[in-house]
Amino acid sequence: MRILKLTAGVEKKLLRGRLERDREAESIAARIIADVRKRGDTAVASWAKKLDGIDLRHGGIWVPQQEIKAARKEVSARFLAAVGHAASNIRRVAEKQLPRPWSLEVEPGVAISQLVRPIEAIGCYIPGGRFALISTMLMTVVPSQVAGVQRIAAVCPQPNPGLLAAADLLGVTQIARIGGAQAIAALAYGTKSVPRVEKICGPGNRFVTAAKQLVSSDCAIDLPAGPTEAIVLASSGSPEWIAADLLAQAEHAPDAGSFLVTSSAKLARAVQEEVQLQLTNLPPDNPAHQSMRKTGRILLAPSLEAACVFCNRFAPEHLSLPDDPGALLEKITAAGTIFLGPWGAQPLGDYVSGSNHVLPTGGWARKRGGLSAADFVKCISVQTISNKGFLRLADAAESLAESEGLLAHRNAVRIRR
Repeated sequence: MRILKLTAGVEKKLLRGRLERDREAESIAARIIADVRKRGDTAVASWAKKLDGIDLRHGGIWVPQQEIKAARKEVSARFLAAVGHAASNIRRVAEKQLPRPWSLEVEPGVAISQLVRPIEAIGCYIPGGRFALISTMLMTVVPSQVAGVQRIAAVCPQPNPGLLAAADLLGVTQIARIGGAQAIAALAYGTKSVPRVEKICGPGNRFVTAAKQLVSSDCAIDLPAGPTEAIVLASSGSPEWIAADLLAQAEHAPDAGSFLVTSSAKLARAVQEEVQLQLTNLPPDNPAHQSMRKTGRILLAPSLEAACVFCNRFAPEHLSLPDDPGALLEKITAAGTIFLGPWGAQPLGDYVSGSNHVLPTGGWARKRGGLSAADFVKCISVQTISNKGFLRLADAAESLAESEGLLAHRNAVRIRR
């Protein structure tokens, strides 16, 4: 993990790399999507075999109900308790996030109200490369259940007993053994075996992220949640704890980005040494080794003020402020989620704190926050206008319609007088 001075040139290079479109991923994803739209289940099976080594001819796309239920016997009571604990916290937060119905009399005779209705069907993408991410099942399913979604379909290329047991505990009955761009295409457009959904949620690799963006004109998506990013912003603190947080996010994938941004050269050197020490305790095939070598950086800023400015421009998925009592927090305007104080180990947010771990990456945190229960509902406005209200609004409506040259608009008001 290299130490670099945070100069204008270094910042420009880091930000430019994140703004570049992944043409290769888009091209491959587009080819897979087109094939699934044309050949349906046959294409899904073909790509599953080619990319994931999964033969869908044996067992089919959907995991049988008896297999889902039997998975509970293959996991420990401790594991099931952990799933229940996490689900409870995620549910409590989601209930707080859910938009509420309301009604307002704007002026006499004019009432506007809001209805909140769930999306009818969603698809939850569960990454399953090295391991099936059980936590993502929780983060996508629980908020959608709180929102009242009726049909929840999960897809995961390698659904292990832990994932199936968690699904059974949550009441999820539809789990497909598919992943990658082919799963996104099947959910977005439907096949003979996979009914289409109204919205797709969940993080994935660069090909999944590209596929989600490509289908977004036909099927709603949550947000571009691509390769993991983490920044620790600190001038002091425990090098061991900081290094551990950086490595935790780095092990998601070889292209994950982990950064320490600091104004302290002493802390920079201590964290650099600690990262190397802790890496020796990880298996050689752990992606953190490659991630730290390729993208992991320690950025030495001239001041904490400059460090904050950089963080806001970068807009990281995860941001830790371990030595901050709240002063730095006031300066942060863009981040997917923020961990405040030394005890906020980033994996707590990945699993069990209750905050959602499906978060914006690639700078999208400048534009939106992470997944929430609000992403699974539609807020519908209802307008109730009485004769009294109509008369109060008519003149203004006619005047504005005339200014736009929309005479039929004006007539629809005038004819009621």
